[in-house]
Amino acid sequence: MFRKILVSFCIFAAMLISTGCDHLDNQRIPPAPVNISFATVGDWNVQGIGGALDHKRFIKDELLPPDYHYSAISATGFGGVLLVGDVNGVPVAYDLSCPVECKRDIRIFVNTDKMVGECPKCHSTYDIFSLGGHPLTGEAAHEGYGLRQYHVGPSSGSYMLVSN
Repeated sequence: MFRKILVSFCIFAAMLISTGCDHLDNQRIPPAPVNISFATVGDWNVQGIGGALDHKRFIKDELLPPDYHYSAISATGFGGVLLVGDVNGVPVAYDLSCPVECKRDIRIFVNTDKMVGECPKCHSTYDIFSLGGHPLTGEAAHEGYGLRQYHVGPSSGSYMLVSN
């Protein structure tokens, strides 16, 4: 009898551990097209990011950054795109909209003192340089809301950002 109870308890504990509390919801921001391309490596070097811990915001409606030449097929996601160089200098891209607020015009910014992404409204913070947009503090951490990530891939020896 004791053995059956112990086995049942172990199965129940394993189920709890496997479902866990570490659920990340990085799909709260509605899907939106992303198409930011750099025609040459030279364009990437001027308009992209330089390396580890560098960052740049792309918002087509506001023509940001001003040195990027948007085309008719350019698209910058739901609230804009944050392009960063992770701790190894690898380019990573996120939607700028805070997943707690879910509004196009409430955008995270890079808090350079803390080296995190931060929402100006709810003050949630996100690890944008090493943990793939995972929430660190605030309501985002409490609810498990992460940043929507976009694909960054090679294009003509440089990079292109596109929706997943």
